[in-house]
Amino acid sequence: MRAAIERYFDFERLGTTWRTEVLAGLTTFVTMAYIIFVNPAVLSKTGMPIAAVTAATCLCAAFGSVLMGVLARYPLALAPGMGLNAYFTYTVCLKMHVPWQTALGAVFLSGVVFLLLTLGGVRQLLVGAIPRELHAAVAGGIGLFIAFIGLTEAGIIVKDPATAVTLGNLRAPDTLLALFGLLLIAVLQALRVRASILIGIAGTVLTAFVLGRVHWQPQHYALHDLTATALQLDVRGALKLGGLEIIFVFLFVDLFDNIGTLIAVTKRAGLIDDEDRIPRLERIFFADATATVAGALTGTSTVCSYIESAAGVAAGGRTGVPAIVTGLCFLAALFVAPLVGPIPASATAPALIIVGALMLGSIAEIEWADPVVAIPAFLTLVVIPLSYSIANGLGIGLCAYAVLRLFSGRARRQDWLLFVLAAVFLARFAFLAAS
Repeated sequence: MRAAIERYFDFERLGTTWRTEVLAGLTTFVTMAYIIFVNPAVLSKTGMPIAAVTAATCLCAAFGSVLMGVLARYPLALAPGMGLNAYFTYTVCLKMHVPWQTALGAVFLSGVVFLLLTLGGVRQLLVGAIPRELHAAVAGGIGLFIAFIGLTEAGIIVKDPATAVTLGNLRAPDTLLALFGLLLIAVLQALRVRASILIGIAGTVLTAFVLGRVHWQPQHYALHDLTATALQLDVRGALKLGGLEIIFVFLFVDLFDNIGTLIAVTKRAGLIDDEDRIPRLERIFFADATATVAGALTGTSTVCSYIESAAGVAAGGRTGVPAIVTGLCFLAALFVAPLVGPIPASATAPALIIVGALMLGSIAEIEWADPVVAIPAFLTLVVIPLSYSIANGLGIGLCAYAVLRLFSGRARRQDWLLFVLAAVFLARFAFLAAS
């Protein structure tokens, strides 16, 4: 049996061992375990029960990671995506006043569409339609979006009637705690500690407990508490006016965020073939889309591949075993995490800021010397956080890129889908202005 498993995962060709693969899986889990606490903290602002969201986070991460490991045989772990959970909460639910049940319906539909596109081979067409420079700009814009949310949650940045925003009271106890957590995570990052974010959250919570800023109250929960969000999605509501835009954003960000993660992790692991292709790519997307559907059914935002998987690859992971081990760790966490109770914003806000900062690395891929690329990328980058909308940033960036390509004489016949998407966004903006 063991020999058959090793042949299935190609241990001999990849030159790996069980010890290496298991340790790589544990490394990946420790590096991304912060999502168990951060995701419920973000989504609970919509009114979703925090114990149920915690359970859903662990379940869909376990399911998606194990499916990725078994089916696609890659060391890619999955969990609810940072950025998409912020879009779900702050833009869709709080800004657009969409009930969380309807937002879950949109996540479910985006997963189904992604699954159909994967099975039909349409994914390549969509990937080719969006300029790669805007992929990087969207990722960077989401990073700024997340960081801005973290700064406001920490009280470092506050509203101001004269200037929109301003510096908060840095002497406030909770803000000081958040600054401590931010410094702690930053130092651990500089020292290359793989579990820096998780350690930073734990260290800030412990400090807050010692200083009397938070009181630990173990929460005893029943099965009903963990299933309060399961099967509560409103698919019909998500199909109503405005729902298609939300579905598109969930779909787009999941698609291209996943591509960026895949390229980064597979290159690091040396798993790209001689023709610069990623083998079994359709299986990877199938696992990702299926995990998003499962996440919506259990009660959480879009599930995607995590760049933290690179930590497991750096530890030697080359097969699907690290993803399976990570998934099993998330399953074990299901029975522990809800007992911890809510994590204070002073502890989770620094994690949002650091994750946002790390996501900004993608903008190095943008050709800033080329105005046809730089101007749309810049507009995408700044409009996402300033409008609290990934859709607005993406739409304005696409429209600007299409116009500049057209008037600079660089438009090509194969860009037809780009211009169709730009026209759709222009119509959307015109509708919003008229309404």
